Amino acid sequence: MKWTVEFTGKARKQKEKLPIKVQEVLYQLVREIEAAGPVRGDWPNYSKLSDCEHHCHLKKGKPTYVAIWRESKGKIRLIEVIYAGSHEKAPY
Repeated sequence: MKWTVEFTGKARKQKEKLPIKVQEVLYQLVREIEAAGPVRGDWPNYSKLSDCEHHCHLKKGKPTYVAIWRESKGKIRLIEVIYAGSHEKAPY
């Protein structure tokens, strides 16, 4: 079963401000989450933040960009991207 990925309003605005190359990496991550689920252990710099929250650095260096997503437990297989931006402002 395929997963559905949605961006919060805030994350959608943040995504638009990312450099183009970082946006491309984010879109690749989203496609893989849709196909294989929220746990992306095959991505470098991925880790679980809690039982249902995950994060992955999209680009290391200065600045470092990160995506944070939350999976919905239950019958609906939904991933909500809650943050896409610089590491310094990440809410974790």
